[in-house]
Amino acid sequence: MSAPPNRKIRWGVLGYARIARESVMPAIVRAANSELHALASRDAAKLAEARTRFKLAQTHVGYEALLRDPDIDAVYLPLPNAQHREWAIRAAEHGKHILCEKPLGLNAAECREMSAAAAQHRVLLMEAFMYRYTERTARVCEVLRSGALGEIRFINASFRFLLNRPDSIKLNPALGGGALYDVGCYPVNFIGLVADEIAGRPGSGQMQPAAVSAQCVRTGGVDLVFSALLKYSSGLVAAAHCGFNAHKRVAAEIVGSQGVLEVPDTYFDNPGELTLTLGEERRVIPVAACERYQREVEDFAEAILQRRPPRLGLAESLRNAEVIDRLFAAA
Repeated sequence: MSAPPNRKIRWGVLGYARIARESVMPAIVRAANSELHALASRDAAKLAEARTRFKLAQTHVGYEALLRDPDIDAVYLPLPNAQHREWAIRAAEHGKHILCEKPLGLNAAECREMSAAAAQHRVLLMEAFMYRYTERTARVCEVLRSGALGEIRFINASFRFLLNRPDSIKLNPALGGGALYDVGCYPVNFIGLVADEIAGRPGSGQMQPAAVSAQCVRTGGVDLVFSALLKYSSGLVAAAHCGFNAHKRVAAEIVGSQGVLEVPDTYFDNPGELTLTLGEERRVIPVAACERYQREVEDFAEAILQRRPPRLGLAESLRNAEVIDRLFAAA
């Protein structure tokens, strides 16, 4: 059954985190099939600020009150990593669809619980890997599907930046801090995307590394630097790097028997270019700017309205969590 014409998904947001106020809430406002309906926060000052910045029908002191709001169809969950499981399951129990920030859970067991709750209550649950909606990712997949690179032998993916806020929740182990959870999950996801593509099973989440190894530097109970090697049964080897203690570096390269694809700004939606090297020939592939958060919101809302799966399925999210579990065990 198709949705009524002009039907919009009414969103509630659990927590006024930076990514919510700077990226996702504005994206909901811009999205053609969505309405920003309500915000919940335990901080009255944040609610007051949000009321002046956004046109909100409701604000709620506390997350449970928002979940009881009958006018909300879906929630965006940007809470600290350690709170994803609890509030995603509570949202499902209230019949709300859930767009949850990455990482979906702290481990694969949490992700399975969240997935089971969503299935039981017949709501959609998606991990918010917004980079999957960019023109950059689309161009990468086009090159992979063209076969121009030949047999893919190596992937190198990095996401690091200098974290200079000592009070950041990213450094708090009780809240699920650490580089692998925060930014390392992106290279792990990107490697999984490429592995599925070259196996001819895009989006399946089926390709698991046969072996992993890892090294990390821990301070204050969290990993500040994390590097991993993943080896697949096909012979593909991938390297994932992340960290909080060095200059920003966001890039990936995919190396095949016939060529190399360089992907700067791998997870961003700014304009730019990829570089494809085939033998002695170097070709630039332009990348157009886009609105990754708006596309993510619109796809998730459309999935609810059309009763279809969103672009990023839970099989990929579970695979990501399983790989991260293995990496922590190996470090």
